[in-house]
Amino acid sequence: MKVSMIQYDIVFGNPKENYKKVEQLIKQAVDSKPDILILPELWTTGYDLNRLDEIADEDAQDTIKFISNLAEQYTVNIIAGSIAKRMGGKVNNTMLVFNSTGKLVHEYSKAHLFRLMDEDKHLIEGNSKALFSLAGVLSAGFICYDIRFPEWIRKHAVEGAKIIFVSAEWPKPRIDHWKYLLIARAIENQCYIVACNRSGSDPANVFGGHSIVIDPWGHVVEEASENESIVTAVLETELVDEVRSKIPVFEDRRIDLY
Repeated sequence: MKVSMIQYDIVFGNPKENYKKVEQLIKQAVDSKPDILILPELWTTGYDLNRLDEIADEDAQDTIKFISNLAEQYTVNIIAGSIAKRMGGKVNNTMLVFNSTGKLVHEYSKAHLFRLMDEDKHLIEGNSKALFSLAGVLSAGFICYDIRFPEWIRKHAVEGAKIIFVSAEWPKPRIDHWKYLLIARAIENQCYIVACNRSGSDPANVFGGHSIVIDPWGHVVEEASENESIVTAVLETELVDEVRSKIPVFEDRRIDLY
């Protein structure tokens, strides 16, 4: 399986410009014929949380139409990062997953809100699981701060996820945590990690880039720099079963204790 991560500098608070930018980047990315594309967190708005009343996507309708058309046009599966989705006057930070026919096959709203960037003041927590099947592989998709909660990731790995996808706007000052946490999640869950971060900055933050693919042994397969880039990697999904059979971590869990 080939995956491509689209790491770019999100235009703060401007969905129209971000749609234009992402359309061009997807057009570039499909040249390498990936099976799956993934975008960063809140890619339509950035962290312009104070203006969500104006710029959040009502029922995600605009984004669903936009990404569905691109997925169908290029016959590619797209994990459309996450967007600010408004429903009933409330806003979630929601990941949208499309198959290569353009069908929306999964939605996941961020379960853990990051107080240091005021998410808890503007967004509501999601309560659904992150498991989905895409390109014939059982996977799970999480959003940024979620990776600091290993029990949440493990729940999905135990249920069979072989690839953990992550969309993020991870700040540069803690970019070392980004890499260490993701390597740990790969090793402990014996799965692939495909994590797409944004680059650039907004009025209050500088972001770290370094989108990364990690294999089930914890080895870095591909890693971006801080700059805008499209990073492509090949995943040998059979390696997940191989690693899990060699070190049977899941079988040796003490579920009677924890």
